Amino acid sequence: MRKIFLAFGALAMISFVSCKENAASKINTSNVTAAAERDAAAKLLPVMTFEKSEHDFGTIEQGTPQETIFTFTNTGNAPLIITDAKSTCGCTVPKKPEAPIAPGEKGELLVKFNGSGQNQVTKTITVTANTEKGQELLRIKAFVNPKNTGPVAKGPVAQ
Repeated sequence: MRKIFLAFGALAMISFVSCKENAASKINTSNVTAAAERDAAAKLLPVMTFEKSEHDFGTIEQGTPQETIFTFTNTGNAPLIITDAKSTCGCTVPKKPEAPIAPGEKGELLVKFNGSGQNQVTKTITVTANTEKGQELLRIKAFVNPKNTGPVAKGPVAQ
């Protein structure tokens, strides 16, 4: 029994000593440099800074089309790419810029509202881009008066 323990002990010592290679000598410095550059580039992100995030059309008549422009600046340090802009309903249509916005440059997002609904109406536009947050929310609102359809006849209708 003692011989078995000594044999296992000797085998364990040999295996520990044989694994004592210098791991640092196996590191490829070009891979370290490439990884450092990749990590530094990943920190470069665009930032969308809007002049306003909400627009109030005020009081409008029902069915009267409205439009506004949301102006923004890329205050980050990488090109800004807007991949999508959509609204909470089909009555509001955003039009995003197609070209990337360079750092320090301005861009515009056109939003058209067809004037549907009644009373206080609020719509949200979701802008998806390659920013750290990934999405920006914009809002439009209006108080929509019902369309005046003319005078309503009172009393019996003459024939």
